Amino acid sequence: MIKGTPPGLWCWKISPIGLRFMRTILPILVLLAAVAFAVSPMLSNGFGGYRPDQFPIPQADPPIQPAGWAFSIWGLIYAWLIAGSAFGAWKRAADPDWQPMRPALLISLALGAFWVETAHRTPIGATVLIVAMLVPALLAFLRAGYRDPVWQLRPVALYAGWLTAATGASFGMVLGGFGILSEQAAAILCLIAVTVAALLVHGRRPGEWAYPAGVIWALTGIIAANLSPANPPVLALAALAAALLAWRAVASYRRNAA
Repeated sequence: MIKGTPPGLWCWKISPIGLRFMRTILPILVLLAAVAFAVSPMLSNGFGGYRPDQFPIPQADPPIQPAGWAFSIWGLIYAWLIAGSAFGAWKRAADPDWQPMRPALLISLALGAFWVETAHRTPIGATVLIVAMLVPALLAFLRAGYRDPVWQLRPVALYAGWLTAATGASFGMVLGGFGILSEQAAAILCLIAVTVAALLVHGRRPGEWAYPAGVIWALTGIIAANLSPANPPVLALAALAAALLAWRAVASYRRNAA
């Protein structure tokens, strides 16, 4: 294991051609993928949630879907991913601290460029695709180095956090929309799953606040969507999940600052 790499990562010898690819081409590909990811909603009329008529049981106001304004976080995610990728390609192309997370991030962003169009066509396909995006996004977050956290770690952490919650929301709508569970049961099940997953992931890098921030933003949107009419079980679960993640983030920040 090479000294200074993120915990749990083993760095094997790379051929000269592979090393050249990692240092020159890969950073540019990540930047291009980030731009394509950000542009894709403009080419597909955007996305503010699945349409009710995309399901056998129309999902007009499902309790697992955040309020519409919560999707505005994508503007920040897109801009930050592009800025971070551009900084990495310009200033840190050959920096070994940046290399471990780049392959996984490239895969996630490249898949993400097709997600909005897929979501307009098939919720099941979009749910499968968002899982395929989430896994490498989490790997990129966990593999990100410690240098330049504002440009390297934080945009990926925010993206992975929102994607964690969005994956749960997509599953909840498919479960309810296809009659596998009631809308309420699907929302409760997926909220529990998102909370457990987010706590486990954040436990691997408890000092990074942007990951829980992405999840908490989505949970806040779910709370807002369930205020009128009030949905006490969903409100209580979402509030508890947000409180647990916020407590963990604050406690970790204080511990690191001490």
